[in-house]
Amino acid sequence: MFDGVDGQPAVYPFVQFVRPIFRAIPLNFMNFITASHTFGRCARVVFMKAHLVSVVFLLAVSVHAYAQSTPAQSSPAQPASTESAPPKPEAAPAPEPVHDLKLKSTKHEDWTKLSINGLGLQPNPPLPGGIIDRPQFTRELVRLQWRQSDPVDIYISMPKGIKKPRVVLYLYGYPSDASRLTSDDWCAGATKGGFAAVGFVSALTGERFHAPWLMKQWFVSELPASLAITTHDVQMILNYLETRGDLNMDRVAMYAQGSGATIGILAASVDPRIQVLDLLNPWGDWPEWLKQSAWVPENERPEYLRPEFLEKVAAFDPVQVLPKLTTPIVRLQQIKDDRITPTVAREKIAAALPRGATSLVSNSWEDYIKVFKEQNLWGWVKEKLAGQPEPASTHMGGGL
Repeated sequence: MFDGVDGQPAVYPFVQFVRPIFRAIPLNFMNFITASHTFGRCARVVFMKAHLVSVVFLLAVSVHAYAQSTPAQSSPAQPASTESAPPKPEAAPAPEPVHDLKLKSTKHEDWTKLSINGLGLQPNPPLPGGIIDRPQFTRELVRLQWRQSDPVDIYISMPKGIKKPRVVLYLYGYPSDASRLTSDDWCAGATKGGFAAVGFVSALTGERFHAPWLMKQWFVSELPASLAITTHDVQMILNYLETRGDLNMDRVAMYAQGSGATIGILAASVDPRIQVLDLLNPWGDWPEWLKQSAWVPENERPEYLRPEFLEKVAAFDPVQVLPKLTTPIVRLQQIKDDRITPTVAREKIAAALPRGATSLVSNSWEDYIKVFKEQNLWGWVKEKLAGQPEPASTHMGGGL
């Protein structure tokens, strides 16, 4: 069993295509989510005039209905009724206008910090979403929330016959939604060997792209917030898992891809509960990544290269964070022909690895998938978590 869906490894991209008028896009089942998001952004402009016509039409109908419902004035030949009219009810006070929805949802959270300490994030009681029972595992959906208008659904797959299994946290990053996490094939592979698998979706990604974010906004346009929010989520999720009592949380591992791998680096830098880190093609070296990555639309690129934008995201750069990382076991996997992370950025990330970290470099996605299957690369993170010695001290609560 391997990290896969429908017989294919769950890594991106499987294939890339290039058309003259479009930028290269990773072609896997997650592209439909991104296409839907892009269509929505375009529709907002295309149908603006149609929306205006609808408003004018509704206004005309309302005026006509009001005129029909207003009683005619009494004529001189017909004396007015002597009965007193009932008092008109007082108008309800108008609701307070909200000019900045994002302000309401960020009131108690600092997106310039990676650690949750001092942020005042208070979790609501978890909402159970049901349990799926399979011969090899159970899959539970739990909705967590510590931020207004932004619930976080986590998928907990538990192996059968194992009491308090160790935990591997999975984060696949933008643009992946929760589809993989609900696949029986994936859950069977993730729990193989007696490990619990906990997965969730990053901020501004998949089902977590919703109000108060605007249609013109997306993961990269809000990169500092996307990274900070999800880094906070990792720590809050680990806090919740510690309260369950059915998991071994003395140390955990994290497997992450793409932007998820970047978030894994950031989370491990402030939360020592993460003792094993397996990273596939992390994003980073932001000046070069934003300048050259195929993910960035050309018409938006100048905005992200402005000094003000780069300054906001500088503290969240793996090139700066990796050398200071104290996570005991780290592996970096990189594919040379990946168009998402430019060559120069990929090389800088590799050069920033902390002492003792290992790396695996493949020339192409085809080569990587072959090695992935032959050497069971997905099993590495579980093997290292099982063999990792007990930490010298026990971490309590959230990140440092």
